Amino acid sequence: MPKLTVHDRKGAKVGTYSVEPEDFARSINKQLLHDAVVMYQANLRQGTHKTKSRGEVAGSTKKMYRQKGTGNARAGSKRSGIRRGGGHIFAIKPRDYSYRMPRKALQLATRMALASKVADDEMVIVDDLAFDAPKTREMASILRHLGVEGDSILVATDGLSPNVYKSARNIQRVSVSPASDLNALSLLSAKRLVVTKSALDKLKESAAQHKKNGAASEASA
Repeated sequence: MPKLTVHDRKGAKVGTYSVEPEDFARSINKQLLHDAVVMYQANLRQGTHKTKSRGEVAGSTKKMYRQKGTGNARAGSKRSGIRRGGGHIFAIKPRDYSYRMPRKALQLATRMALASKVADDEMVIVDDLAFDAPKTREMASILRHLGVEGDSILVATDGLSPNVYKSARNIQRVSVSPASDLNALSLLSAKRLVVTKSALDKLKESAAQHKKNGAASEASA
């Protein structure tokens, strides 16, 4: 079984961790990952865009010129969509872009994204990331010692860690998330995943439980 190096805050090797892509997903379905990412991005859209139709723009209702005898095509309204200053023919209205995929499909997509991080050697394990107080300089130093400085980084912690979040929020292209809140979009948006050993334990445990439940469902079917 492949083993990843566990680093300390100075980047020194303090142990190894046995993990492989199959611990999270038996295979990686790119179509499912694509569908999940598109859904998350659609749900982020505000949908507050709007343009005015011909009934909403300002302008007189008076006929522009007489019907016949001018040699021009007949025209009744200056607010027509074919005229400058007129309304949009197919006006854009505010709308809700959000939708939901099945919960189990999203959970599987998250596990596949984790498996891809292991397979592509984009996961970095650190033994501890606790801070007594927000310390941006120390957080930047840890990332530099881990060799991930300059990449887009997602830091996964074991539960909510306000001091870790506050230490990283002013560092460009670095985000922090509890392991329980990870999803396919957040994982695939970051080039490197920095995860604490305890957080990775929980992720593996959760994936194993899903496998067990899936096997039980297949056996009962």
